Amino acid sequence: MFPVPTEKVGSKFTVALLVAQLVFYIALLGPAIVGVAVKVDLITDELTRGRVLGYALGFGAVAATVGNIVFGQLSDRTASRWGRRRPWIVAGTVGMTLAFVIIALAPNGLIVGIGWFLAQLAANAALAPFVAVLADQVPKFQRAQIAALLGIFLNVGILGGTIVAEQFQDNMLMLFVGPSVLAIIAMTVFAFILPDQVIPHKLPRLSLVETAKAFWISPREHPDFFYAWLSRFLITMATFMFTTFRLFFIEDRAGVTDNPVGAVTVGVFVYTVALIVSAYFAGRWSDKTGRRKLPVAVSTALYAVGTIALTQVSDVSHFYMIEAVLGFAFGIYIGVDLALVTDVLPNPDNAAKDLGVFNIANAIPQSIAPALGAFLLTIGSATNQNYDLLLITAGVLGLIGAVAIIPIKGVR
Repeated sequence: MFPVPTEKVGSKFTVALLVAQLVFYIALLGPAIVGVAVKVDLITDELTRGRVLGYALGFGAVAATVGNIVFGQLSDRTASRWGRRRPWIVAGTVGMTLAFVIIALAPNGLIVGIGWFLAQLAANAALAPFVAVLADQVPKFQRAQIAALLGIFLNVGILGGTIVAEQFQDNMLMLFVGPSVLAIIAMTVFAFILPDQVIPHKLPRLSLVETAKAFWISPREHPDFFYAWLSRFLITMATFMFTTFRLFFIEDRAGVTDNPVGAVTVGVFVYTVALIVSAYFAGRWSDKTGRRKLPVAVSTALYAVGTIALTQVSDVSHFYMIEAVLGFAFGIYIGVDLALVTDVLPNPDNAAKDLGVFNIANAIPQSIAPALGAFLLTIGSATNQNYDLLLITAGVLGLIGAVAIIPIKGVR
């Protein structure tokens, strides 16, 4: 339906895209990485906090899984004079902000879980069309560089979110809602700059069966997409099995009892600096050489080894050193992986829907990992602190994810 992009995107588009990415992820991932844990810490006791946090984040991951595909499919088929991406990008960000109000005011864990479910549903209504812009607008020879910049700004957004959480950990409305209001502004500006594609005529209504089929892409017909999906699933599992409990890990294993949120912020800063350097050069190298598989596989394996190395942490300085290694590895990964995935999409005209299916590999682990991690922490530990088992399991999953890249044939 739409031509494959061949013209290099300009600086105006790129800057608007990156600023929108940055502000949106400060709003979303600050709560995801630190904010929800801070909120749960305020309203629960030490014995129940891990379980409540795991369930709350798990509910949100279910919403992310469903929302990304459903809203991605709707975006692909939206025949609006405003385009097929713009309406969802703006409306989803507004909905996310309203859900954050619920979390900020929540009196108990159940309401936090409901609020996070709604926030993830709305956020993914915005994210599905937002991520599809890479396939819509960016030519193949520029994708890794733009994907690397998106990954950098995503992780700078995480850092920004942790800083916001540290500064406003006693003010839930500012922690959750303040950045989200700014996200509405940034995403709206990007929506107007975006040269969105317009479907010339209204498409037939989708049946429930067709909608359900959108959740499935055959591994037999599209094996490259499947292996990329499997690798992302496993590395995301490895990542969230640790980051969900990072605040508690710093308190329990690194011995930080005075301002542990501040220690998280420093760790994320170290991680992000290393990530920015490696992601920038990895993206440029990948576009120049056309190689995608090698940097993705090697970086995934390095990240897995770094995760296992966290079992040796005895103080916060050691923790920061390993965070640097993890950041370097993940920088290479994000500098190339999204370009690899975009190159092997089954149908570029359905980019939002297909990327929504791919996002299941991000969303399901966010549901499983907190619950699995909470369970692993209890094994052999009366105080729910078996971090060694948690980290070794995560590392093994990451190593399998590295191996899963090898069978991909459609890219080098």
